[in-house]
Amino acid sequence: MFRSRDKKTPEPFQDVSQGLKKLYRTKLFPLEDTYQFHDFHSPSLEDADFDNKPMVLLVGQYSTGKTTFIRHLMEQDFPGMRIGPEPTTDSFIAVMHGDQDGMIPGNALVVDPKKPFRKLNAFGNAFLNRFMCAQMPNPVLESISIIDTPGILSGEKQRISRGYDFAAVLEWFAERVDRIILLFDAHKLDISDEFSEVIRALKNHEDKMRVVLNKADQINTQQLMRVYGALMWSLGKIINTPEVVRVYIGSFWAQPLLIPDNRKLFEAEEQDLFQDIQGLPRNAAIRKLNDLIKRARLAKVHAYIIISLKKEMPSVFGKENKKKELIANLGETYLKIEREHQISPGDFPKLKKMQELLAGHDFSKFATMKPKLLEAVEDMLANDIARLMTLVRQEEAAMPSQAVHGGAFEGTMSGPFGHGYGEGAGEGIDELEWVVARDKPSYDEIFYTLSPINGKVSGAAAKKEMVKSKLPNTVLGKIWKLADVDKDGYLDDEEFALANHLIRVKLEGHELPGKLPEHLVPPSKRHQEIDMGE
Repeated sequence: MFRSRDKKTPEPFQDVSQGLKKLYRTKLFPLEDTYQFHDFHSPSLEDADFDNKPMVLLVGQYSTGKTTFIRHLMEQDFPGMRIGPEPTTDSFIAVMHGDQDGMIPGNALVVDPKKPFRKLNAFGNAFLNRFMCAQMPNPVLESISIIDTPGILSGEKQRISRGYDFAAVLEWFAERVDRIILLFDAHKLDISDEFSEVIRALKNHEDKMRVVLNKADQINTQQLMRVYGALMWSLGKIINTPEVVRVYIGSFWAQPLLIPDNRKLFEAEEQDLFQDIQGLPRNAAIRKLNDLIKRARLAKVHAYIIISLKKEMPSVFGKENKKKELIANLGETYLKIEREHQISPGDFPKLKKMQELLAGHDFSKFATMKPKLLEAVEDMLANDIARLMTLVRQEEAAMPSQAVHGGAFEGTMSGPFGHGYGEGAGEGIDELEWVVARDKPSYDEIFYTLSPINGKVSGAAAKKEMVKSKLPNTVLGKIWKLADVDKDGYLDDEEFALANHLIRVKLEGHELPGKLPEHLVPPSKRHQEIDMGE
């Protein structure tokens, strides 16, 4: 809930989406509108921006496998899909859920109030002719929408021939999507000038960015290590932040692996990326809240800049010269605002871009200081957002676990090809014989050197043997808990063998299970498990 205008009684609302819409309309939009925020930074938000499903934006040079990646996720072709080694996707395609297959062209798409694309109208016909929506019934699209983008080429020619500001369109999408996936081809890793420019344009959205090093099965392990190192070095130079962007290595398509040496690595990486994408619906509300806070901070700083410039303008003569002087000294205005209002330097818009935009505006038409508008945004950031955050947590708790289902996501859930099936603690899951029995004779030899009493060894005796593995005490403590099946504080020969089996699992680099799986329960304890369950 958030405050109504009399600021006495909190006004209730049904959900987070409605709260965000109301906060934007009543508190942030008036400030944006008064100080021409939409001309400088980003078009105003609409209801559809708050209501739409999470979106994933795919960006990459041509032939990095963007369209194939979408097809791999959905396990289905989508309308308008073209795949080839040459630059095939020359349009922005929003792949969304619909009752039947169909294409909606860009001009029709930007007049649909239910779709979050109305403000793309500003990029003109050259862009709208290269924008479409592919609709289809697919379980993956019930939870997320995916935006396919034109392959990025190198050279000036490509930039001119587009006829619209490609980087600006990507930035528009980046503000509104939940995840940005940058695709690179491990087989031919070169980052063109335009791609570098695009990555820099997305710089304010590093939190949404993930990198995929695709087609990694086409090179051997040694080459892969070199390519990965080169990619990290290049990205570090372009993004220029101390934090490292998460890179997923693999071959995201349904074809046989050319060089299968790194199958396990690719499986683990794919699993991690799928989990990241599957969590998007669950985190959608918090992402929208986060983006609104980012926008409010920028709008506030923008208002201070406009107010400051207006204050410096002469009332009658010399306006044009003063304008040029103010634009040239914009950096000093930034510093003054920073000191006066205790604002972080990171909240300011890019200086060069702001100078270019200001050149086309009449400073005398700028609005003067309107304290009530700024107070409303301050109140929103200080109080309303905190209340909305509480509601986000309540909504998350009340909802069943939301995740993306269908398509390639199903293949990794369960069954013998699920991640880690039959490995580590899962080894022997399908076998009739107890898997620990294979090595039990060698474990028994050690067990009987520990002088068992009544067929059992004490914790102190077992500890002396278990610490020889050099595993940390926290890990050995967990193994003890799992192995002491009957919870009597001692280990019999089967439990001791199980403890050693789990030590081996851990030493081989696998994770320990949270609860002992049924196939690892010692045969003599299985009836007890049933009794305990009852």
